[in-house]
Amino acid sequence: MNIATKDIAIQNQIFTLTNQRALYWEKEKALIFSDLHIGKTAHFRKNGIALANHIMKNDLERLSILIEYFKPEKFIIVGDLLHAGNNSEVDEFCEWKKQYSDIKFCLVEGNHDRISKTLERKLCLDFREKSLEIDEISFVHDFDRSNPKFQITGHIHPGFVINSPVKKIKLPCFAQTSKQLLLPAFSEFTGLDTKNIPKKGTYFVFTDSEIYEI
Repeated sequence: MNIATKDIAIQNQIFTLTNQRALYWEKEKALIFSDLHIGKTAHFRKNGIALANHIMKNDLERLSILIEYFKPEKFIIVGDLLHAGNNSEVDEFCEWKKQYSDIKFCLVEGNHDRISKTLERKLCLDFREKSLEIDEISFVHDFDRSNPKFQITGHIHPGFVINSPVKKIKLPCFAQTSKQLLLPAFSEFTGLDTKNIPKKGTYFVFTDSEIYEI
């Protein structure tokens, strides 16, 4: 797996974008990502839709490589860690998580994070709230127009369409405006929304090997 990076400035802080659907904040030693949607494929299988069970494993392997690369001390998960409550893939995630017991897990709740007290204990989260604020930066799952602070968000699963002479190519991206940085969905088992991304922004489109600023 190739890790391409690009540094950007947010509120006088340096953040590192990656082409592996995550963001790193050196000052906080924090790996930041959104929309992992653990349990989505198991949920589909439970409802009669046959899907391969390697999708989540691939996501977690990619996350392990990012951990090895950046050596973070904390995760900030900007919503939708889970997809549909408790299922077999949550068990797999909790088993994977045990090897990183020294990393603080912070969850900013998303609309899919319906977590009972029992499930919260199972996940062993260090932080679980609707929002998180660090150094005048707000982490929330979906953009809040009433919040005057700069926001790092998820939820949209942003994509960008590039028109080539042959066909239109749709790629995942980060989208940055003066008020927001919208993160791509970390899980590759998500669609791409090209309609509801922030307008008049800077888009950091990425492939398996590069990050392109548009």
